[in-house]
Amino acid sequence: MLGSCTQSVQGVEFEPIPPDSRAERLEVPFITVVVPVRNEAPFIARTIQQLAGQDYRTDRFEVLVIDGGSTDATRSIAESLASRHSNLRVLENPRRLSSAARNIGIREARGELIVVVDGHCELEGRRYLRDLADAFARSGADCIGRPQPLDVTGATPLQRAIAAARSSWLGHHPDSFIYSTEEQFVPAQSVAVAYRREVFDRVGAFDERFDACEDVELNHRLDRAGVRCFFTPTAQVRYFPRSSLLGLFRQMSRYGRGRVRLLRKHPETFSPGGLIPAAWLMGLSVGPLLAMTWPPLWWIYGGTIAVYLLAVLATSAVIAAQRREPRLLGWLPLVFSTVHAGAGWGALAEFVAGCRLIVPPG
Repeated sequence: MLGSCTQSVQGVEFEPIPPDSRAERLEVPFITVVVPVRNEAPFIARTIQQLAGQDYRTDRFEVLVIDGGSTDATRSIAESLASRHSNLRVLENPRRLSSAARNIGIREARGELIVVVDGHCELEGRRYLRDLADAFARSGADCIGRPQPLDVTGATPLQRAIAAARSSWLGHHPDSFIYSTEEQFVPAQSVAVAYRREVFDRVGAFDERFDACEDVELNHRLDRAGVRCFFTPTAQVRYFPRSSLLGLFRQMSRYGRGRVRLLRKHPETFSPGGLIPAAWLMGLSVGPLLAMTWPPLWWIYGGTIAVYLLAVLATSAVIAAQRREPRLLGWLPLVFSTVHAGAGWGALAEFVAGCRLIVPPG
């Protein structure tokens, strides 16, 4: 079982874990938590500890850390914890992709409920697994969706700006519920993260040709199969934003490529909003060339840039005022530009080069 003594791994202190006697003695569903990781050393110990500290019978859940060849201390931290806790296992992911890690977790899972928690997350308190099981029970749904905000403790000004930008209308896909706060039934595509085991028998596993948006692709198949998804803020986790603009650009590039791969496999997923960043970046690049052939186009090109800058600056000012953080105003325009440029570049690169162009995960 997950242990009951205070421990320390690489300077990270672990609080005592409550014994089973503090949890209800009623039969509860067995939950498998799948944690795909690669180079998550700054976060993995904390994430595991938050899972370990859940107020849920320790004989009714397991944590599977699926390591994709980490080159930092991620694996050694996880293995040190696994040596102390019998329901924590560390498994190898030779393909390194998150899609492959999720499939390994599904194959190895003993749980009737399977939830994915990435290695750089903060859980919402000690009732996370209880609330997740309760959401399945009271909704009757086959999968559960959750909000995934980026507001975490100890964030830098840049990370706070990324969190604010990504939750705004100008910073994320317009069809996504991922920053919603209302409990409701929704399409699974953008939000489902926890599943009854039998849904994989119905629609298959994650498509390992995807190195981003593999969850969106699987969830789209769930929607087509008529699987109901219940969205609840009680299953919320918080994700750590990237710590640099370059890291953010690389992340958004992967998302952009994933969206185009999704469109290539499932043409019915076409959404104009999803391709706006690519259209914006293309127009920014070829606009001057076209304007040189017909000078009046300079007015259209300049006007378009002016409208974009006005929208970015106005949205940034509103966000900074709402959050009462004037310092965000210095970061937000850069963050918005990075988000749009990264998503646009990834989409264009995938259109041109397809799966041959791979940007290493950032």
